[in-house]
Amino acid sequence: MKEQLTRLIQQSLASLQAQGKLPREVEPRIQIDRTRDKSHGDLASNVALALAKAAGQKPRELAALICEALPQDALIARTEIAGPGFINFFLSDDSNQAVVRDILEQGRAFGSSSEGNERRVQVEFVSANPTGPLHVGHGRGAAVGDSICRLLTATGWDVTREFYYNDAGAQIHNLALSVQARCNGVTPEDEGWPDDGYRGDYITELAKAYLDKQTVEAEDRGVAGSGDPGDLENIRAFSVAYLRREQDLDLKAFAVDFDIYFLESSLYENGEVENAVRKLVDGGHCYEKEGALWLRTTHFGDDKDRVMRKRDGGYTYFVPDVAYHLNKWQRGFERVINEQGADHHSTITRVRAGLQGLEEGIPADWPDYILHQMVTVMRDGNEVKLSKRAGSYITLRDLIDEVGRDATRYFLVARAASSQLTFDIDLALSQSNENPVYYIQYAHARTCSVMRKLEEQGKVWQATDALAHLDQLQEDHETSLLRRLSRYPEIVASAANSSEPHLVAHYLRELAGDFHAWYNAHKMLVEDQPLRDARIALSQATGQVIFNGLSLLGVSAPESM
Repeated sequence: MKEQLTRLIQQSLASLQAQGKLPREVEPRIQIDRTRDKSHGDLASNVALALAKAAGQKPRELAALICEALPQDALIARTEIAGPGFINFFLSDDSNQAVVRDILEQGRAFGSSSEGNERRVQVEFVSANPTGPLHVGHGRGAAVGDSICRLLTATGWDVTREFYYNDAGAQIHNLALSVQARCNGVTPEDEGWPDDGYRGDYITELAKAYLDKQTVEAEDRGVAGSGDPGDLENIRAFSVAYLRREQDLDLKAFAVDFDIYFLESSLYENGEVENAVRKLVDGGHCYEKEGALWLRTTHFGDDKDRVMRKRDGGYTYFVPDVAYHLNKWQRGFERVINEQGADHHSTITRVRAGLQGLEEGIPADWPDYILHQMVTVMRDGNEVKLSKRAGSYITLRDLIDEVGRDATRYFLVARAASSQLTFDIDLALSQSNENPVYYIQYAHARTCSVMRKLEEQGKVWQATDALAHLDQLQEDHETSLLRRLSRYPEIVASAANSSEPHLVAHYLRELAGDFHAWYNAHKMLVEDQPLRDARIALSQATGQVIFNGLSLLGVSAPESM
């Protein structure tokens, strides 16, 4: 509707220019928004306010001219000039009702678009080091990242899902030492336990599997344990594969898949880290100081220069990130989105600075970052902090086992990633209107129950026949529901463009609210067949949109509850 109305306004402005009532050099800047108050119409535009100064006219007078020059169209019932010069548009009943036809004809494709034009985008998310089970923070990253991928796919992008992880370095060495200690019968309470060792029960499980000479197969690797407690290299390889497999199983339980698993070690093995450092040095962006190699990140907006290579010869953690993102750029990704925890905030400026210093033509604001905040898990009004198996945190598997995949995914994505999130286990388990995922799924189940009841009554409904009777939908509840349904494509496009899947979650709750209010206020299976057919059509359209929206969040739409 916004697109149709934009075209009508453009035609009006072109007509005014042709008549000499508007200067030809004035460029139309058309913004159209949904109104919050129904008395102000369905849509509103500030186009007259935006053009008034350049046109040398008062906004209200220009608004009147625009309205007079608007082409006759079935979309608009009437217009109204409000305030200093806003134009309020009241849409016709036909245009509101037409959304039902669009939904029923397009089905699962409703809300999708080709806006991305098959351009390539890579989304990196989760990217957990294989040192333990996935925690709730990883779960939030998985829910948000996967929903972003679904939204981008729905809007026509060619999406690559990527998992990047460190399979070497100090953390992996500490993991191997922890498993070796368990293999030798050493516990965290013993004096010989590694200083930075991992203490969770999963280390005991891992050590037992190694001593049993098990073979583990992860998505990207397979390793056989030798059972030799003295073979630290084999312990390291086995431990990484074992925990990668466990992470894979957690992600599968969460309905999250990846196209590529990228190893940090490959950047060193292929010489990509050294190549990136050499290019920065050759470009004059580095200098030696106090035995370390520094990058002049202040030349690219950082508050101070950063160490690249430490005195001991090792690189700081952002250097392989620069090499990794150069790799992404060279793979031809026009757009890259990194969904990561808020603790990555400090790396954004220095990674972008390093990329600018490489002088590869990479845009200054590339890549995009979505940083999610912490998750606090609550039960019975108290914070839940520990998982015995993990040792120091709540795992993603804990939540899935406790409340199920649907509730876990919805709750982790239902707030803006930039906001801290409280995950209330009691609320997620409740079968009440207070539980948003239950409330939304129940609305979908109700739309399905309408068809079952119709069949039980021995009555038949045909969508093609029902579309001829949509003019029967005249109740206020029906008008509100129709307006809400018409917004869905805009919500999907906005959520995809801004990488904010919580917009879909909020929309679905509002849509469910409109549906439940209508369902409770009006009988659907009335004797009047035209009215019955129209109401069933509206119910089916609502169910389809709920199904489509939940699919974008990775949440199921049950047919009965």
